[in-house]
Amino acid sequence: MRVTAAPARLLAAHVDDFVIYLAAERGFSVHTVRAYRTDLAGLVAYAETRGVTDTEGLSLDLLRDWLWVATQAGLARATIARRSASARSFTAWLARTGGSSADPAVRLRSPKPGRPLPRVINRAQMQDLLTHLELRARTNDPAALRELAIVELLYASGLRVSELVGLDVADVDLHRLTVRVTGKGAKERVVPFGVPAQTAILAYLGRARPVLAAGGVQETGVQETGVQKAAVQNALFLGARRQRLGVRAVYRLVATLLAGIPGNEPAGPHALRHTAATHLLDGGADLRAVQELLGHASLGTTQIYTHVSAERLQQSYRSAHPRA
Repeated sequence: MRVTAAPARLLAAHVDDFVIYLAAERGFSVHTVRAYRTDLAGLVAYAETRGVTDTEGLSLDLLRDWLWVATQAGLARATIARRSASARSFTAWLARTGGSSADPAVRLRSPKPGRPLPRVINRAQMQDLLTHLELRARTNDPAALRELAIVELLYASGLRVSELVGLDVADVDLHRLTVRVTGKGAKERVVPFGVPAQTAILAYLGRARPVLAAGGVQETGVQETGVQKAAVQNALFLGARRQRLGVRAVYRLVATLLAGIPGNEPAGPHALRHTAATHLLDGGADLRAVQELLGHASLGTTQIYTHVSAERLQQSYRSAHPRA
């Protein structure tokens, strides 16, 4: 049954409604919703330069020109592909809900984004990093104990940084060595971790978190920004102001720790997630088990790590085999 288009409204108003729909009905994360809003705000601004302010003025040619301008500006293929996907989702929603009489982006195409191999830290480098953190933690500095617990848990479990900072103390089962995680789309999963992470978390909970909860320590090297304002008595990882540790603070921490390790790829917390997955597969873990651990909806997303392992094998072969 075809939905009859409603009277034309300002394009920007429809964008506002669309991002509310993504958050409220589709359950998209704050970061994903923000990316859609940014892309579509760019589309609205470009449409206005063409004299288009309502949904009926959108056309396939306008959308193609918008992407072409972005390409000429030197934006990455991945960014162009993401903008195209945002536009297609938006116009499909407009047509489905009666916001426009047709979907102009049905035939919109975009360049396929390249799929670079994720950064992986080798086992020796990872051990050096953990040894460095363990030595710092022996001083009983609360921030150092917290940093060790964070890195051990990220590496042991392959958590996303948003999942890590969202953890409450009650989510961690130190007897069963598991953590209950709420991932993308509000999907919950239980993820195992090892004894080293258990030891680090116990030390953090016993000697660091009470100090941080009391607000009796100044940060060393980690600046808190974007932390939640609500009461967070149950938060696992706390910052200096008795608040839940934020994503940016963890990103800065891990980026700083990985800065001295060779590699040009991004060096944030996701590198530890990539590293955990690759080391599991290198050790013989089942691909579907790694998929479950990472919380991937599709097995195809997890399969990129098999390419990482295969490339490492080829590199070893070329450097060691006399007939390579």
